[in-house]
Amino acid sequence: MDTNPDTTLDTAAATRAILAGLCASLVGIGLARFAYTPLIPPLIEAHWFAARDVVFLGAANLLGYLAGALAGRPLAARIGARRTLQAMMALASLAFFACAVPLSVAWFFGWRFLSGLAGGIIMVLAALTILPRLPAERRGAAGGAIFLGLGLGIAASGTVVPLLLNEGLAATWAGLGALSLLLTLASWRWWPHGPASASVAAGGKAPARAAFALKLVYGQYALQAVGLVPMMVFLVDYVARGLHMGTHTAALFWIVYGIGATAGPMLYGIAGERMGIGNATRLTLALQIGAAAALVLAHHVAILVAATFVIGTYPPGIVPLTLGRIRHTLPQDVPAQGAAWSRATTVFALFQALAGYAYSWLFAATGGDHRYPMLVGAAAFALALVADLLLARAAWQPARHAGAMPVAATGGERGTTSS
Repeated sequence: MDTNPDTTLDTAAATRAILAGLCASLVGIGLARFAYTPLIPPLIEAHWFAARDVVFLGAANLLGYLAGALAGRPLAARIGARRTLQAMMALASLAFFACAVPLSVAWFFGWRFLSGLAGGIIMVLAALTILPRLPAERRGAAGGAIFLGLGLGIAASGTVVPLLLNEGLAATWAGLGALSLLLTLASWRWWPHGPASASVAAGGKAPARAAFALKLVYGQYALQAVGLVPMMVFLVDYVARGLHMGTHTAALFWIVYGIGATAGPMLYGIAGERMGIGNATRLTLALQIGAAAALVLAHHVAILVAATFVIGTYPPGIVPLTLGRIRHTLPQDVPAQGAAWSRATTVFALFQALAGYAYSWLFAATGGDHRYPMLVGAAAFALALVADLLLARAAWQPARHAGAMPVAATGGERGTTSS
């Protein structure tokens, strides 16, 4: 019989649930999105598609991700979060096998869209299916572990995919499908039982005093999406052509980026626990601004490698921090947390897609100068830092005026008020 979704899982069940979340983020986002990047040149060289079509197909996953962010909660309300997550992992795995057969651009676009759809739904549902059923002191590190899959996917894009390419493009897609299917089957029974849709799919509305703080969270998350895109998109080309280091060295930099991405979720999750969400968020934003500046201005290889590692930690690392901020802005209100996280994911997906096209235009308009997109990205991080300072102030004042403890929008899992 299904257990109450609000009941805390025992240690063994909690560990299995966290591993299921990690597998889901690895399959649905880590591999489904990031493994495509190193496949772009081979797709063109093998004449599977024209260069313009390959770029167009890359956007299909982002469009699907946006659709998934919108569809996740309604789908979970209909069939339950557990079944939805299992189905989306299976769909993402099937998409890899389908992409091994390039029947047409429309066929490939459709399956890339579906893989993005699966990733968006997984992002919305996975963490909030698991975290509410863990002890409070474990949620920061657990959130980092769940989203570790994003970092592992980035790392795999620089290591596993090149090895698979030795066997050909079709074998590479099939190999990714086999790996995803293996992870899907292994984690199939690890998801918590119970009507999880009650916690992630039911409608929830934020209290009035938290509404403004949430708007700032959404705005900040949008700015973070704008800030991280140029580093993800242009890093390899910047090192290879902008710094004249060649494609081999650029590939090594992408591996460093992947190592940073693997470390990011756990580092940020633990930092949120130890320092408080607000302090950890501001520290990581400051580090990103410094790393972006170093990447543009520095010429020493050691500094560039260190900056690349720091930048790599951010795309997957910021996810547990943002989710933690939402959870602390809406304490004890899991349905409202689910609604807010779905909106945040949608905002992030939308601005990431818009930023991708905007940066492509800026890159072309400046004659292929990588520095301009990177400087705009650093400026977006700076604005996000300002928004964070406003968030801390907004979260404190209403509660102070009400004569109560401040809303924990910027505190850590320890219930602190570190703003």
